[in-house]
Amino acid sequence: MSTLHHRYWPKGFPKTLHVPDTSLVYNLEVAARRYPDKPALVFYDTVLSYAELKREVDALAGFLQQRFGIRKGDRVLLMSQNCPQFVVAYYAVMRADAVVVPVNAMSTTRELAHYAADSGARTAIVAQELWPAVTPLLGRDGKEAIDHALVLRYGDYLRAPTELNVPDVVREAPAAIAHDRAVSWNAALAAACVPAPHLAGKDDICLLPYTSGTTGLPKGCIHTHGTLMAVAANSQAWRQLFPSSVFFASAPAFHLLGMQNGMNIPILLGATALLLTRWDRDNAASLMSRYGATAWAAPPAMVLDFFARPDLDRYDLSSLTLITGGGAAMPEAVALMLREKYGLEYIEAYGMTETASGTHANPLWRPKRQCLGMPVFGVDSRVVDPTTLDELPQGQVGEIVTHGPQVMKGYWNNEPANREVFFERDGKRFIRTGDLGYVDEDGYFFMCDRLKRMINVSGYKVWPAEVENMMYSHPSIHEACVVGMQDERRGESVKAILVVKPESKGNLSEGDVIAWCRGQMATYKVPRAVEFVDALPKSSTGKILWRELQEKEKGSVSGVDGR
Repeated sequence: MSTLHHRYWPKGFPKTLHVPDTSLVYNLEVAARRYPDKPALVFYDTVLSYAELKREVDALAGFLQQRFGIRKGDRVLLMSQNCPQFVVAYYAVMRADAVVVPVNAMSTTRELAHYAADSGARTAIVAQELWPAVTPLLGRDGKEAIDHALVLRYGDYLRAPTELNVPDVVREAPAAIAHDRAVSWNAALAAACVPAPHLAGKDDICLLPYTSGTTGLPKGCIHTHGTLMAVAANSQAWRQLFPSSVFFASAPAFHLLGMQNGMNIPILLGATALLLTRWDRDNAASLMSRYGATAWAAPPAMVLDFFARPDLDRYDLSSLTLITGGGAAMPEAVALMLREKYGLEYIEAYGMTETASGTHANPLWRPKRQCLGMPVFGVDSRVVDPTTLDELPQGQVGEIVTHGPQVMKGYWNNEPANREVFFERDGKRFIRTGDLGYVDEDGYFFMCDRLKRMINVSGYKVWPAEVENMMYSHPSIHEACVVGMQDERRGESVKAILVVKPESKGNLSEGDVIAWCRGQMATYKVPRAVEFVDALPKSSTGKILWRELQEKEKGSVSGVDGR
């Protein structure tokens, strides 16, 4: 275990934090008691106070229990873009002692079917524009069936005039929900159901986010109130955040970065969060300036787009003191511009779905650029030999492994995957990250490569095997290999290298493939480029040499056997 970073640990800072032995719902209850009239959420100039937020959470929790039959431990799919209803639904499911299964808003019916079948969720809370993806599952027989759906409309929370450029999806008129298994959001709240007493505690499961894997099927990560609370408490102390902080919540709430920084941390503090349904740098500048945003967590691509706005100087951003994020390294030139022009440091951090977001972060008092940072409170991270799992000396490259209070309890119903990712050392249970890195002379962690195949698209993980498996269902595709390609805006994008069946040669275009993929998978997984070849390189055993194709895409062929 490296303790080099302790040399730069601030005086008075404990090495570990005491995390409250309560549920996330308790944080909302405390905030509503302390700050009933304070803005909890601001949505295109409509304000929802903490008292209003708690009242709606209780009403929806009661409805879920009494009308949909939700019981402790039941899983509930939540599929929506950022909006007040996402926050209400998230906490209402937990208030009902149930488990939130957050779903990427770009998911297709095919992907939803897997989440429903694997998690056992029989209830879905879904935004109106995403409703068509859920409808085919309602009343279906088998594991993929959804018994109940609650449909929300973003525009119901546009209750105040605004000069902001509100997206069409938010202004969308109410649609008729003609299904006997579906109920509208407003009808659910109007029922004014009273929930049963809240029983869940620190060790109860409350969140089951899905992360893709090398086998192609997404896996559910078991998180408890305690694992999520550990990240929220750590972040509040590490970043020196307060009830007076104003969080700009632009990262998607279904992603751990947005979930923690746009909901769980602000509510723990009793602070205010500014919500955007979709990223819009013009609205972002207006909201930050108008409401005095102090903290912003976002992937580098979003920050790059924001600060590229030519007229940004006309907005007062003096309140903004913290920008943090991860998923990809911030380009050195942009980091320098932020410091020199705005006096801001982009504080890079590191984590993954399996760790409920952050396990490492750069300290505010001594950050390094293009660096994962140092292990935060209570985290033991090491760099080990990927084969022996023995710890390596400082400076040597190996796999980053982590032990800490925010690490998931395991993958849902997937013991083979658990055996692959967890191991014991020195009486501690470590999780393998699959990322290759090293520790520098100051105890800071740096990442230099990935142990396994993964493409990072604007912070979203895309596992090539998952995309390949879907592409093999295309009637004209004989073989497929997916690699990552450089993308100035997204960091990386997906590229598909295909062998077409003989009868389809000359009849399948790049546009055809991309259009087909859009109907099969979430948008960020869709290839942005397609290359047709006569054959894919293979090993003597018939395995596709994906590393060779990946290296060729980067400009040099490594010839390393893959898969």
